[in-house]
Amino acid sequence: MMNEGQVNDLIQRWRDTPEDELTPEDRQHFSDLGCACLIRGDGERFLTFLQDDKNQRVVKSMGCVLLAPLVKEALKNQKTCDHVQAAIAHVTTTCRPDEVLQNLLDVMEDADADAISQTLVVVVGHLQTVRCGGTGPLRLEAGRASSLGSALRVLHEQLARLPVPYSERREEDDRLGLGRCCDALSAFTETFAEEVRNDDAGERRAIKTELLNFCMRSLREPLLEALLTPGRRTSPMWRFASHIMATLAAIRESAAELLFFSTAKKDIRMDKRHLAESKGCLAYLVIVKLLDAERFPVVFSPEFVLQSNVEYVHQLLSSKKESHVLKGLALFEASLERVADNSLPATQLEVKSFHDVKQSLLQVLIDCPMQHLRESGLKVLQLLINKLDAEAKHKLFRCLLKTSKHPGVEGYIVKNIRNQVEFSMKPGNATRWFLGAEFVSLLGLVLSLPQGAETDVLHNMDKIMESLNLLHYLLLRDQPLRNNADVWEGVSGMKDEYTETLRVCIRMSTAYYTAELNQLRDERKLKARAARASTCSSTSHPSRTVKGEKVSKMSPEVQHQVLQSALVTFDLMESLIVRTEEIAVEKNTDRPNADNLCV
Repeated sequence: MMNEGQVNDLIQRWRDTPEDELTPEDRQHFSDLGCACLIRGDGERFLTFLQDDKNQRVVKSMGCVLLAPLVKEALKNQKTCDHVQAAIAHVTTTCRPDEVLQNLLDVMEDADADAISQTLVVVVGHLQTVRCGGTGPLRLEAGRASSLGSALRVLHEQLARLPVPYSERREEDDRLGLGRCCDALSAFTETFAEEVRNDDAGERRAIKTELLNFCMRSLREPLLEALLTPGRRTSPMWRFASHIMATLAAIRESAAELLFFSTAKKDIRMDKRHLAESKGCLAYLVIVKLLDAERFPVVFSPEFVLQSNVEYVHQLLSSKKESHVLKGLALFEASLERVADNSLPATQLEVKSFHDVKQSLLQVLIDCPMQHLRESGLKVLQLLINKLDAEAKHKLFRCLLKTSKHPGVEGYIVKNIRNQVEFSMKPGNATRWFLGAEFVSLLGLVLSLPQGAETDVLHNMDKIMESLNLLHYLLLRDQPLRNNADVWEGVSGMKDEYTETLRVCIRMSTAYYTAELNQLRDERKLKARAARASTCSSTSHPSRTVKGEKVSKMSPEVQHQVLQSALVTFDLMESLIVRTEEIAVEKNTDRPNADNLCV
């Protein structure tokens, strides 16, 4: 521990020593002295030392080592903050710009997780003071674009570590500091955007590239996860999104060009998946939220916009994050709404991007655990169906019936098939896809049971009920189908085979669930029903599921309700089959001269 006289002697030696003769030990001693002064709370005295004209060469040579302890003190002790902030400002304007930049970025990279926002705001504020005579940002003699790129990469990496608020209230409270960070970065980059607004010559072109990379990274993190609610002046995320769009406009980067044409020559340093997510967020802002929509060209057809956006929609729907899926569904919906009904041809479904987005949408409908996302996905699926022409609808239905392997989705498709048949039977709407031979092949997929006579009819109830409703409708409105003998013969034959097999399934399921119900009733009469139920659950009873839940895992009371409900469902199915055959007999009785194809 040095006394004051030794400290003064050391400082005098530094003043008298040429810069190139100062050693790493000298810089460590200089840092230690600064830290000791800060620990004692002598911020004002320390600032006076730094500003003393006699010490300027020492500060210029070694002052950068003080930036880390100074920033740490600024974050820790608000009482001495003014002196500390002034000290940081003096160091940043006195030392070499490249050293200042590197040291500030090192401070940012070393920030603790709970101090990221505070550190970033302080660092960005002092990065803005790294100026040449106060006339321009980043007062570096050469490589300004490279230095800007390094700064923006480090700052964005730390920004991306902050959690994004998941509600408007949390976003407005900004307890995590994400909004403050975004505001600070907006102010920092705005100067550069204005500088290159009307000039892309020389190094300014490279600066534009760095700004473009920052914008694309920011679209993915944090904006892709943000709420992005327009009209709320207090929303920092919406302000940041508006700033990103304004920056793209300032550097003359068109959203349409970024979305619809190759960006390979723009030197965007992101991997393919992340870039697609960034473009998805950009499309969401322009197409869904109409941010900067006045700059979006109106020459692009709705079909072209849709075809271009489905790649980004697929990427967002493939994500496991709720915010990504929400934005993907909203973008898909907004893109489809612009397209005329019944206009998209079947060839559109053969495009790889359409195939991919169809599969990712199907995954949302089947595997997503969030009900509101599944409901939104179903709405988008219906909108897609509405936009397809008859042939495309037919092919989509065939594909989904073959690949979904999900009774709920299959039931929804069968319901749509019935709607299309009804539409085709109206004057002027007849089509071979839903009245001709092609319809017979589609009906074959509808009237099929996945495990034949051993199919669990309760698990497949959604599809089975809609299939019976379709049969009921076809028999009531049979004349357009009877006009083609081959078509009607195919329909009748499949109807007979389907109902016969389904009755076998219903009898087997009824027998099983009746036995389960009787056993459960017997157990409830016994005093030891709890122990016996436990023993029973470990036996080798078939694993039946009701809407995805195993009956054996339910409480006895719930089991009783489910089993009773299952038996009621089987009765309803049987009654629909009976009514279907009654209609077939009535129709054939009305046509005594026709071939008895339904009996």
